[in-house]
Amino acid sequence: MNAPPFPIRTGCPPGACICGRDALLEDPRADLRILRLTREEEKRLIARLESLASLEDLRRMEQRMFEQLGIVLTVTPSANEVRTTRGIAIQVAEQPGLCRKTRQAIPAAIRRSMETRPEIAYALLNARDLLSGT
Repeated sequence: MNAPPFPIRTGCPPGACICGRDALLEDPRADLRILRLTREEEKRLIARLESLASLEDLRRMEQRMFEQLGIVLTVTPSANEVRTTRGIAIQVAEQPGLCRKTRQAIPAAIRRSMETRPEIAYALLNARDLLSGT
């Protein structure tokens, strides 16, 4: 097992997570970018997601998360009626090395940002023509 040249996330307690971090480290062809998300970096990422300013900012963060960590984030309005931010589907794709708690924290941070700045949710809905007639 070769250690990557950057600091990596420490392992979760046994039985607490099914992220597959150890298997990822053992695979020589694995994409190790997700392991750069240490607990401190995760806190910074969550704080950054909570302070989104616009839909463009959200889209930039989606792109940067994919480029730097390999995280696939999908934010779309529900096909049904959207009354609150709960009606917006925010999904983080499963991937080896991505902790379960992180997969839950990212959408929660984006929802908090949308509740603080509802114009982000409105712009998302408008981009899908859900508010074009109002």
